[in-house]
Order: sequence, then C-alpha cells, then structure tokens
Amino acid sequence: MKVLLVLLINLPLICSAQNITVTGNVIDAVRGKPLKGRIVYKSYPTGSISGSMNDSTFTFQIFGSSKYQVTAEVNGYIPRTIIVDPKEAINNVITRDISLTSLGATVVLDHLIFELGKSVINPKSYPELDEVVAMMKENTKVVIQMEGHTDNKGNEDANLKLSQARVDAVKKYMVDKGIGKDRIKTKAFGGTKPIATEDTEEARAKNRRVEMRVLKD
Repeated sequence: MKVLLVLLINLPLICSAQNITVTGNVIDAVRGKPLKGRIVYKSYPTGSISGSMNDSTFTFQIFGSSKYQVTAEVNGYIPRTIIVDPKEAINNVITRDISLTSLGATVVLDHLIFELGKSVINPKSYPELDEVVAMMKENTKVVIQMEGHTDNKGNEDANLKLSQARVDAVKKYMVDKGIGKDRIKTKAFGGTKPIATEDTEEARAKNRRVEMRVLKD
C-alpha cells in the first residue's frame, strides 16, 4: 500500500511537463519594420537540439527545462542572439522579438551594470553578456569593439581610466566564456561622447554605458 501511494504522488509531477512555444519577430531596431533573414535556434549551451528558418518571424516548440538561444542574421545588420528560459513562459508561451541594428552603428548594452565608480560587473548583467557570447560563437568570423563611456562629471583622466577598465572587464568576461581575445577590441572615451546633454541624473545615467561595434562580420 505504501509503494502504491508513492507512485500516485509522483505521477502528477511527471505529467506536469508541457510543451512551450517560443515566438517572435525580427525587426529593425530604429524603424521597427520586419526583417527577413536566417534564424537559427539551439538548445543552450549544448546545441544538441537545433533548427533554422528563413523568415521575419519565428515559432518553435521546446520541451523540458533547457534554455534555448535564437540567433537572427540579416544582410546589412549586426547579428544578434537572445537566450530564452522556460521559466519566462506565460501560459506556456514565450514571446521575444529580436531587434537588429545596422552595420556601422553601435549597440548599447542596456542591461550592463557596474558597481558605482568601479569596473566590477553586476551579476544581473551576465544574461546580456551571455547573449553576446552566444552570438559570437554562432558567427565565428565576427570581430567586435567594446567602447566604454562615462558621464562628464569629475576628473577627465579618471573617467577615461574607468571607461577603459570597464570595457576590459567585459572583454575578460567574454574571453573566460570562450571567445578569442583577438576578436574583442576595446576603446575608452570617458565622458567625451555623451548621448544625452541635459544636466540631470537621468541623462548622466544614459551617458554611462558600454557600446558594441562590429569591426568585421
């Protein structure tokens, strides 16, 4: 009787696993228009399950607890990879669009956070950096440049050194994840290239950033 009871208790756990649908659009980051290109999805990080399509939209099924990476490649645009986690699913659906930036422009790493006044990367930044790493592993000829910026408050030399230390920290993280160090260049600008000029804390926060530029695709 005790053995039978254990089996009945465990049965719902086995049956609770469900298919999850991953869906999204590939769009121009500035204009929002759909972009048709090559889309590749793989189980992450092993790549043991994979598939591909040529379209401006993607839909595929995943089963179990493994994360998946989705890479979009369109001529004239910087390739981009996102990583989706089954835990993100709402009603068994994950919806994630992929916004692509034109070659020659830079991509701001919006979720890259450092400790105040330091080059220590906040662990909350790791998922975004892991997506860049996955993109470079999928596109083995890509060479990038990480460009560091601070706000223009304080000493100019100190700001320049801080922005260099931060992009060096980003490079080290990516090299430790398996990207060749010769594929990641770095450049520091300090506070010389603001993207917001208002004298507000919000503007200064926008100016403290790391941007990625593709040098070779």
